[in-house]
Amino acid sequence: MIDLSNYYIFILPIAVGFILWVIKFFVFYARHNFDWKYAIEHGTTYGHMPSAHTGFVMSLITSVGYYAEINSGAFAVATALAIIVIDDALRLRIYMGDQGRRLNFIIEQLKIDKEKEDFPRLKERVGHRKSEVLVGGILGFLLTYFLASVLG
Repeated sequence: MIDLSNYYIFILPIAVGFILWVIKFFVFYARHNFDWKYAIEHGTTYGHMPSAHTGFVMSLITSVGYYAEINSGAFAVATALAIIVIDDALRLRIYMGDQGRRLNFIIEQLKIDKEKEDFPRLKERVGHRKSEVLVGGILGFLLTYFLASVLG
């Protein structure tokens, strides 16, 4: 039998990321008048509360710090990865949303009436708000620390 405790350092972030994705889906579902179809179509995309990506990388940092200690090379790599992911969630994807908004505006102004498939409306909200990233990070840390404490 395989001893899963040897793999908690990676299993916990995957589990926490999934838990946060489920929380995100149900928060989106509740915010949109419990419209199941709309939540399925739009609630599984980027953005929204909480940031599952941030929660995942914070969970990774926490589990590496818990199991491999904070002075390890693995902790440094996990921290560097987290900085990249969080920066992407806050800045890069916001720029992508701004570009989508501008391109949608240009297409409307040009009154391009060709087939809509040629010029689909681009998503204008791709990134996260600071509050969504903060909540995702806090939940990622707390859930991982709790699970690591319980599992040992």
